[in-house]
Amino acid sequence: MIHAAKELALTAARQAGQIARERFDRIEQINTKGSFGDVVTEVDHLIEELILYHIQNAFPSHQIHSEEIGDNGKSSEWLWLIDPLDGTNNYAIGLPVFAISITLMFQKEPVLGVVYEPMTDRMFVSSLLDGAYCNDKKIQVKKTMNFNKGNIGWIQGHKVQNDSRALYLRQHIDKTFKRMLRLWAPTLQWCMLAKGDLDGIVLYNSEGDDLYSGILMAREAGGVVLDFEGNSIVGMSEEPYIIACYPDHVEQLLSVVHEGLRSNS
Repeated sequence: MIHAAKELALTAARQAGQIARERFDRIEQINTKGSFGDVVTEVDHLIEELILYHIQNAFPSHQIHSEEIGDNGKSSEWLWLIDPLDGTNNYAIGLPVFAISITLMFQKEPVLGVVYEPMTDRMFVSSLLDGAYCNDKKIQVKKTMNFNKGNIGWIQGHKVQNDSRALYLRQHIDKTFKRMLRLWAPTLQWCMLAKGDLDGIVLYNSEGDDLYSGILMAREAGGVVLDFEGNSIVGMSEEPYIIACYPDHVEQLLSVVHEGLRSNS
C-alpha cells in the first residue's frame, strides 16, 4: 500500500512541478482568498486537479483534503493532504521559492510525505520508519556546536497576523540566533531542517495541508518534533505550536521559546 502510494505521489509531484515551471512568471490569473491577504492562481487549481486525478483513480475510497477544493467527503482511515503550491504568494510575485506537498495519513498520523521543489528539481521523500531522502540520497538533521549562532526557521499561520505573543516571540528568536528565516513556503523550511541547512524550526499556530509532510520529514531525518510544552506531537491539531531540531538542542530551543513568550506577559 505505502509503496504504491509513494510511486503515485512521486509521479503526481513531478507532473505538477512541470506545470509550475512552465507557467512560472507567466501567471494569467491571481485572486485573493480569505481575509488575510492570501492569494490563489490558476496554477494552484491546475496542479490540484492533476494530483486529485491520480489519487482518486488509484485509491477511490480514500479521504482527501486539498488546499483549494477542501474535503472530498469520504470517510476513511487513510487521508491524503494536498498543498498543490506551497508558497503561492512567492510564486505570484515571481519568487522561485515554492513546492508541491503530498502527504498520506493513516489514523491521523503521517506515514508518507513527498515534497517537490520544481525550480531546483529536488524531490524530498519520507516514509514512516524508512528515513528521509533528497533525490534518493539520505538526509539528516544536523547537530551544531554553536546552536545560539544557528539559523532558525519561523512559520506562522495566516490568522496569526500581528498577535502580540507571536510578535514578541519572533523578535526574541531573531535577537537570540544568528538568523531567523521566513520563507512563506513552510514545507521547504521543514526540508531544509531535514537536510541540515536549518538548525531548528519554531511554528506558531500554523495548521494546514503542508504541515504533516514536514513533521514526518523532520522525524525521519532524526529530528525531534515537540509542542511548546515539550510533549510529542500526536495526531492532528487545529492550533499547533511546535519546535523541531536535533535532539541535543531541544532544551535550548524550548528555553528560548519560553523566554520569548514570557517577555509578553
